[in-house]
This record gives sequence, structure tokens and C-alpha cells, in this order.
Amino acid sequence: MSAFRIAIVGYGKIAGDEHRPAIDRNGDFELAAIVTKGTAPEGIPVFSDLSGLFKDGPEVDCVALCVPTAARFALAAEALDAGKHVLLEKPPAARLEEVDTLRQKAAAKGLSLFAAWHSRFAPGVATARDLLSDARIRSVRLTWKEDVRRWHPDQSWIFEPESLGVFDMGINGLSLASAVLPGSFAVQGARLAYPENRRVPVTAELDIAMEGCDAFTAAFDWNHEGADDKALEVETDRGMLLLDRSGERLAFNGALLLDRRQREYEAVYGRFAALIGSGEGDIDAIPLRHVEEAFSTAVRKTTEPFFC
Repeated sequence: MSAFRIAIVGYGKIAGDEHRPAIDRNGDFELAAIVTKGTAPEGIPVFSDLSGLFKDGPEVDCVALCVPTAARFALAAEALDAGKHVLLEKPPAARLEEVDTLRQKAAAKGLSLFAAWHSRFAPGVATARDLLSDARIRSVRLTWKEDVRRWHPDQSWIFEPESLGVFDMGINGLSLASAVLPGSFAVQGARLAYPENRRVPVTAELDIAMEGCDAFTAAFDWNHEGADDKALEVETDRGMLLLDRSGERLAFNGALLLDRRQREYEAVYGRFAALIGSGEGDIDAIPLRHVEEAFSTAVRKTTEPFFC
């Protein structure tokens, strides 16, 4: 079978650092085009918009949407209407109703739509899920902290309301937690800090409810200094599980079980190829629902200006 011809739409830091290498290493895909208004690598056809690609560009079978969140819905709808399979970077859209619309459109056209929650493909996730599958969860602490200046340099869109603010990265932690924990959960309260010169929160503290769990909290921070602090700590009736470094390292009761460099996006594209081949979709919106719960239950405070 010939490779799926794919176009990357939106060529920023993550597309260059993660998507392009993962596509190049996956024999099921051939990078046929790039759609961007910015700089793109040489040797690949470049278009300024999707309509230009579909009208004048090489034939493509699928697209990977790596654009800012606010633009994702319209571009995904355009690609589906053109008969293309779609991979959505996280979060898949700005609102749940947009995800539902895209799901229905893809199903009606028999196309694969994939919400690529890349943190769920971290090396320690599957083993952690197995360890917790029949455990009684006593408490959970989710921490997801990074320096936005390092991950989103010179990207003003990240501070627009539909980008979700600190939840643009915190949603990765929520996606990992929902994949690992044996029960469903819901955000029941949130405290969000909005700098006076920003329209989105840069820190968030969440109170979360899960049946049988005595305490479940989460803390997200975009103003974190030093190395990223991204960890899920779970106290169970059999001991303590720690899944940290974004899921690269797993320990149980202090014993290190796994410590492996992430290759999340290779697994993401492996999953996308399998979905296209089987004619299926994978459009889980649970982490986005948790973000909407956080905003709907939030106590908002204003803080000093945030400079980036």
C-alpha cells in the first residue's frame, strides 16, 4: 500500500520539532505539502492557505492541524469537506460543541478524525494504567508547570482567549490523568490567576472529584522557572505511584519501573495511520470538558502584569 500523503497546516515550533520528524520516520506517511504564513523548510511545496493547497497543490489524503486553537475548527471543517482525514493537535478545538460538529461531519463523510492527545502516548502511561486498574485510589495530585517563554517564544496567539491560557499545556496533564486513572472525574472548583495585561489565566489550581478518592487536586503554572515539573502522584491502597517527567518516568513505592525518553509523536502518527487504514476515528473530548468545567466553576483573581 502506498503512503498516505499528508500536509502539515501551521508550521511553528511543535510542527518543526515533533510533527515533521515523526512523519519522516513513519513509512505510512509522505509529507506532501506545508500550509503556513510563516517560514517553512525548503524542498516541500508551501501554500499560504488550505484552499490554495486544495486548488493548486499536490493531492493529499490527510492533514495535520498544528495551527492556534482558535483556527482549528474552521480549518478542520474545510479539510473534511474536501474529503481529507484530519489529525487535530491538542486541544482539538476551543469548545466542546465544535468537537461534536467535527465528529458528526467526519462520520457522515466516512473520514478519520483524530484528536491527538500526545501525552497519552508517553512511555509510562500504559504501565501506570495497568498498575492502577484494580487499585483503590486514595488521593491524586496532578502538577503541570513550565516556562511559557521557552515553549512558546514570540507567540502572542497563546494569550488570546480561545487559546485557553495555561490550560493549553495543562490539558496535557488532564489527558494523561484521564487515560491512567481507573475512574472518571470532574472539576468542581478552580482558582485562576489573570495578569492585568493578559486575557487568559497563567496559573490554575483545581479541586477535582472522583468517586472513592479522598482528595484530588491539580496545579498548572506558566511562570515556572527551571526544568518542567509535570507529574501525576497517586496514593493507593497498595502504595504510591509517581508518573513524572510528562510520563517518561514511572516509580511505584519508590522503585523505579521505567525511565525512557519520549517518542510520543511517533506513536501519535502510528495511531493516525491505523485509524485511516481501518476507517475509524478517535475524537475523545474528555480533557476539553474538564477545562470547560474549570472555567465554569472558577474564582478569578487579577495579578501583576505578565511579560513574555
